[in-house]
Amino acid sequence: MSLLSRRRALAGTFAAGAAALVGTLVARRAAAETPREIEVVARRFQFTPNEIPLKLGERVVLAVRSLDFIHGFHVPDLGIRADLVPGRVTRIELQPQAAGTLDFLCDNFCGDGHEEMQGRFLVSE
Repeated sequence: MSLLSRRRALAGTFAAGAAALVGTLVARRAAAETPREIEVVARRFQFTPNEIPLKLGERVVLAVRSLDFIHGFHVPDLGIRADLVPGRVTRIELQPQAAGTLDFLCDNFCGDGHEEMQGRFLVSE
């Protein structure tokens, strides 16, 4: 094999390795940027789950569905509010910026027991 042929083979091997590395880095970045999805179910008079652990700065999407009533979903400390219509999935994106507890609640009166329809995010560092 001539010197030129060896250099071409080496260059080809290097290019293939560089392409694989770039592909891996792009895939990792995309995975890091994709928010975690959490399913939440609302029904008289509870959210399931009603305690949701999150990490500080983590992007999440809540996929919330109501089983029986147009419930509300309100996170006062984040200024987030949505109506939860039965038969529909409501997607709510959030990204906590401080560690601690963030409460959420139903803010559409749904009958006796409505006051107990609440939950919380437990945000850790």
